[in-house]
Amino acid sequence: MNVKVRDWLWMASAFLLALVTLVAPLGRPGQWWLVVGSAVWAAALVPVSGRWPMWAIVLTAPLNAVNNLLALAPTSLVIFRAARSVRSQGRLWALIGVTAVLQAGFGGLYAWRAGDSATEYVLGTAFTVVFLLVFPAVSGGLIGRRKPLTQVLMERNDYLEHTRVLTANTARSATRAHIASEMHDMLSHRLRQLTAHAATLEQSAAEQAPELREQVELIRKTSAVAMEELREILGVLGTSSDAHEDAGTRTDVERLVAASTAAGVSVVLQWSGDDLSDADARLRRAVHRVVREALTNVHKHAPSARTRVSVLVAERVRVEVVNGPSGEPRGGGTRRGLIGLEERVELIGGTFQAVRYAGGFRVAADLPLHPVVQEETGAAGAVVEAPPPITAEILTVPRVVGGGCLATLAVVPALGTAFVLLIVAVFGRGEMSRQEFTDLRVSVVHEEEITETYGFGVATDNAGCSRYHARDSDDIDFELCFDEYGVLDDKRELAR
Repeated sequence: MNVKVRDWLWMASAFLLALVTLVAPLGRPGQWWLVVGSAVWAAALVPVSGRWPMWAIVLTAPLNAVNNLLALAPTSLVIFRAARSVRSQGRLWALIGVTAVLQAGFGGLYAWRAGDSATEYVLGTAFTVVFLLVFPAVSGGLIGRRKPLTQVLMERNDYLEHTRVLTANTARSATRAHIASEMHDMLSHRLRQLTAHAATLEQSAAEQAPELREQVELIRKTSAVAMEELREILGVLGTSSDAHEDAGTRTDVERLVAASTAAGVSVVLQWSGDDLSDADARLRRAVHRVVREALTNVHKHAPSARTRVSVLVAERVRVEVVNGPSGEPRGGGTRRGLIGLEERVELIGGTFQAVRYAGGFRVAADLPLHPVVQEETGAAGAVVEAPPPITAEILTVPRVVGGGCLATLAVVPALGTAFVLLIVAVFGRGEMSRQEFTDLRVSVVHEEEITETYGFGVATDNAGCSRYHARDSDDIDFELCFDEYGVLDDKRELAR
């Protein structure tokens, strides 16, 4: 429910409840303008408690000087709400002390005007201070302290979760760096040696054993490709400075096409759409691998064929490498490179195809412009991002059990008091028989005896007088007037 709507409902409820005293007074009837004024005052405290909580607590005290207990009862809700907003406990208890003194002062003023005894004054003041001031203030203060503590708990939980994730990421990065370092130190040196020896062997084979030249050349090229793949793996691990940062861009693909052209292969490039320099790194690496692996296969199996490399960048990225027929005998490859390409493309949500086409061969990949698959797939249970922080909704049950109980305990005395007083006021007898009226003795009977037996009656225009209905006649009322000491000093029979 909207806060403003809720405030309006509370204001209306407090105002209407306080006005009940006009038709069913509690105790000696008071002036109507005091009843209406106390009703307006009680209703106005509701919005004040939201904007100026400390003032709202203090401003409940003047209601103790008015004979309108139904206006005083809802003030416990105002104090409960205001106490939740006072962060300093010392300031809250100082306000409670000041308000208690003011309540006692205003209550003493009312007791003096009404002629109450000291015992009645002490008991009435103790009730209002304990149940309508201290009790709701303690409950509201405890709930108010719980809110910042809960906020601190949520912030600490969020901090610890992010710290744990950062620690795990740091550990994984360190492990990858160690693996990359070992691979670089152990494998790259061996592969360089293998490439160098293969080049030397190729020259010797060209002079001494020409029939072995093709096999030796394959060894040299394979070792060179293995070196490039190792460099790419180190780039994926994020630790190698040898990895191409522009892999998969138009410049990179042009570089691959130029290298193939320099090696004697007839290759043309057709690029449509934007460059991929700002695209996802996984997408660019996939484009690089598809073009490079397809051109490598052309070098191996169809070096004399005309080849076309096409890259279309739109909502998706389509990469296609097509070579025409070749005069060289068709070799039987292992297709391991193509299988690796298919796995890499499918990993980022794309599709891959490698088929014979018009006497030649066609390699095509359809890739998403924004891959959704995570780049890293850690071990089971690995945390890749921090879980959402704890919110107030997660703490619903403790909030209901703890804060709800305190709020209920604070509200019950006020609502219980208002309910009992309302029942007494509405359903009090307020009537007597003619014989009972005749038996009332002037200057002898006290007001307390009459109110205990017949209720409070209805206020009249005469100060200090109450009107009672005749039980055995619908046309007659009885008016009883009391002096300043609460003794019956006049009674009269009135016609309705």
